[in-house]
Amino acid sequence: EVQIVESGGGLVQAGGSLRLSCAASDGTFDDYGIGWFRQAPGNKREGVSCISMSDGTTYYADSVKGRFTISSANTKNTVYLQMNSLKPEDTAVYYCAVDTYFCSRYGWHLPELYDYWGQGTQVTVSS
Repeated sequence: EVQIVESGGGLVQAGGSLRLSCAASDGTFDDYGIGWFRQAPGNKREGVSCISMSDGTTYYADSVKGRFTISSANTKNTVYLQMNSLKPEDTAVYYCAVDTYFCSRYGWHLPELYDYWGQGTQVTVSS
């Protein structure tokens, strides 16, 4: 079982930045696919980004392209989501998730493909 610890959420004004972290508490993420999802009240959980640890391939939702960047530490035990130019509509609980294979090219945004989930961290963007 993969233990996930998320951190970095908070309250920020529109146009500001936050960096979320997703850590593997028991070691590394090996060659998994690590995804970030978000869920606002009343909405479905949506895929934000994914990185395949084996080769660094990344995917982004259209709504965050050019504003968010996903990356991993060289030690493969932490994945980051740098969020810039934040908008009020980015407000949500953000979750880190592990796909024990890799980021699926056509399905990385589907929550059902992920095997392990973090507890979530709240991001609130004020206007």
